[in-house]
Amino acid sequence: MKNQLGEWYLFPSLLDLSASQTANSTLEDYVDALVAPARAQNRDRYFTYLTSIAEENAYYEQGQVDASFGFRLGYDSSSNRVFVIEAFEGAPALAAGIDRGVEIVQIGGQNVSTLMGAGGPYSVIDALGADTVGLTRQLVVRDLSGTTRTVSLSKSVFDLDPVSDRFGSKIIDDGGRKVGYINLRTFIDTAEPDLRAAFAEFKAHGVTELIIDLRYNGGGLISIAAFMGDLMAAGRSGQDFGYVTFRDSKSAENETIAFEPQAESIAPTRIAFIGTSGTASASEMVINGMQPYLGTGMALIGTNTYGKPVGQIALDRPDCDDRLRAIALKVENADHQGEYYNGLASTVPNTCRASDDIGHQLGDPNEAMVRTALDFLAGRSCTAIASVSTAATASISGKVETSAPQRNLLTPAQPRRATDLELPGVH
Repeated sequence: MKNQLGEWYLFPSLLDLSASQTANSTLEDYVDALVAPARAQNRDRYFTYLTSIAEENAYYEQGQVDASFGFRLGYDSSSNRVFVIEAFEGAPALAAGIDRGVEIVQIGGQNVSTLMGAGGPYSVIDALGADTVGLTRQLVVRDLSGTTRTVSLSKSVFDLDPVSDRFGSKIIDDGGRKVGYINLRTFIDTAEPDLRAAFAEFKAHGVTELIIDLRYNGGGLISIAAFMGDLMAAGRSGQDFGYVTFRDSKSAENETIAFEPQAESIAPTRIAFIGTSGTASASEMVINGMQPYLGTGMALIGTNTYGKPVGQIALDRPDCDDRLRAIALKVENADHQGEYYNGLASTVPNTCRASDDIGHQLGDPNEAMVRTALDFLAGRSCTAIASVSTAATASISGKVETSAPQRNLLTPAQPRRATDLELPGVH
């Protein structure tokens, strides 16, 4: 492991090669000790970790999500409340009528406010239990109407739809203007047909203005990020989307990613990208990649993004089902712009601040972030995002709930799986 990181790690001078495996109780702790200097400089925020080959392949290739209730949770540390901000089709929560905007009041008889007050969001994660198929919890939930009810949920494995059939892609009529809206949950192989179908519809209706909603998208495959760029590259054949660059000793692995327009590709004139501090990695790569071509014709809507201009490679030991995900490359756009470790708000030509209005469904033109995106596309004014902050907000029925810094999503302290990073807040 030390030798592998010594050979491939993007920041070789930020490895603590004096770290001892015997001094750490687990391999995970050993990995953390090796990359601690890079973490201290905000270059590797648990992006290097050990995981399961089988589980990760099942996620990236099929969209299979580890055992969970199938909802994404966000929290408000100022009032010690936890809300469902998204529910996934084919999973237990949505089947029980739990969807965006529902508040989790109790978990297994424990008040969420008490859990949050005693141990913060990690106490809530502990109360939800291990990611084990069949594990059951009794939840007390409060619907948007104010009705409180008790629901029993059991964790199961399910296949994620990258673009929801409920709200993931649509054409919004904004005062006679046709605006294409797409919400991409994650960059996995099964996203390609969904993206093709969405852009084919946009093309058929002559859409040139887009809202691309990546507010909870923690990233995924560079190949799918490049494919999404291709779908916005009509007339740009051969031009560069961006660059993948390894450390000097591995420069033979460097890659230039050129646009490859598809039959469904359009030539957008204006794009509003919706992002939050849960927007990371491949999502940021797409946003950054379009800057050289759209300039002031694009904007970041919402809050600042997470700040992950780097990517991992897989170093496998198949006999143990062990995969070491190691930071080994950086991504840049056609202008060689990268290094956005503090998020994209200070690099994007236009930004518009907006809260995550969980009182409305994703894709609803009345939802605060979508409405602000429509305002930008129409040339209406907005308030800029403060780029120094990565704090996100959530609101219900117009009442702003201030969230915690970094992500307002309920995420583990130390991600150990693809879903922890790519689907932040899923439980």
